[in-house]
Amino acid sequence: RQLFRSPSMPSSIIRPILKRIERPPDRDSPVRPKRRRSVAGTPGEGAAAEPVARLLRSRSFCQEEIENILANDQRELIGDFSKAYLLQTVEGKHQDLKYISPEMMVAVLSGQFSSAIESCVIVDCRYPYEYEGGHIKGAVNLPMEQDVEEFLLKKPIVPFDTSKRVIIIFHCEFSSERGPRMCRFVREKDRACNEYPRLHYPELYVLKGGYREFFPQY
Repeated sequence: RQLFRSPSMPSSIIRPILKRIERPPDRDSPVRPKRRRSVAGTPGEGAAAEPVARLLRSRSFCQEEIENILANDQRELIGDFSKAYLLQTVEGKHQDLKYISPEMMVAVLSGQFSSAIESCVIVDCRYPYEYEGGHIKGAVNLPMEQDVEEFLLKKPIVPFDTSKRVIIIFHCEFSSERGPRMCRFVREKDRACNEYPRLHYPELYVLKGGYREFFPQY
């Protein structure tokens, strides 16, 4: 507050100084009363400056709070920072990826998020013989990078209802290596063909435990 206070001195200090510099009455000029009134009026300037100081402090505080909120939220925002992740996530092997549980996958497949999701693409990254031996209903088998690039990025899926989402869920047998690797590949390619931070697919997930953990529950 002192940084914004008027530099004028209290009147109790000013008066003695003024008395010392006063001239004899016969040398007074009409301007002198003006000078005294001007000096006496400066505390009003301090009063006017104080609200400004409070406003500046208030604006600074609000800006700091906003920056803190954004810094905290960005860890839970989807890839283009437009909104938060829809599905509840769990901890997984790779800290840079978002994992969902088999139970959450079942909730998505059963339509519990149909009001918010327009399209959900389940990418099965396993080899064809693994896929043919059993797979999640509706999953597409894309074991190679060129396969997933052709399927997702050559002609990106665009929601008809812009208020709804397109989400992609990757998995392999255990979602240990192939699923996470393919998830990163799509994000990298998506970034490369869009102006930051825009993305065709900002919301990517990996199924924790892969098909092996999901199969007994569905």
